[in-house]
Amino acid sequence: MIIMGKPYITREGYDLLHQELDYLWLEKRPDVTQKVSWAASLGDRSENADYQYNKRLLAQIDRRIRYLRGCMNNLQVVEYNHQQDGKVFFGAYVEIEADDDESLMQVRIVGGDEIFGRTNYISVDSPMAKALLGKAEGDDASVHTPKGARIWYINRIAYHKPEWFEEQKPHAFNLEPTDDDIEADKQAVEGMDAKQIEQEYLKTLIK
Repeated sequence: MIIMGKPYITREGYDLLHQELDYLWLEKRPDVTQKVSWAASLGDRSENADYQYNKRLLAQIDRRIRYLRGCMNNLQVVEYNHQQDGKVFFGAYVEIEADDDESLMQVRIVGGDEIFGRTNYISVDSPMAKALLGKAEGDDASVHTPKGARIWYINRIAYHKPEWFEEQKPHAFNLEPTDDDIEADKQAVEGMDAKQIEQEYLKTLIK
């Protein structure tokens, strides 16, 4: 049953988010928490690079975990239905050909939370996807760009990964803290006594 207003995601995309959440919660977070605890035991946190780095990394992990839990509860998994065959709907693999230079492009229409940096995955909310939705093989679609409209012809449509579609490896979400993040944490703990620092650390364990 399709519920209007809830963001769509494919089954494969939902499984990728679930795998990421399991990895962060069951493996990555316990490992980094242990490193923070070890680094905190060494003394002056303001000059402790390991403590600053891993404390910030732990905060990044916690934010990502909260985001994943929140968005996964709100996402709607859209399964393939054979009635979709022959037309472009959510989850479709589509090969299109430009009218002006005959260049080819293969894309898959998915939810915004499952692109993972893959350049041939496009959001269902993008102008290209909106122009293609509901079209059949042989139809043309006009995509509006800053330089004007561009016409694309629909060559092929599939709902199970076809041989002509090059699957790209999903990019992992970047959790690495920047130097600015670490410096901000370093300044934040300067002047704090040991009890205050310990309280700040304990806060990261109960999020």
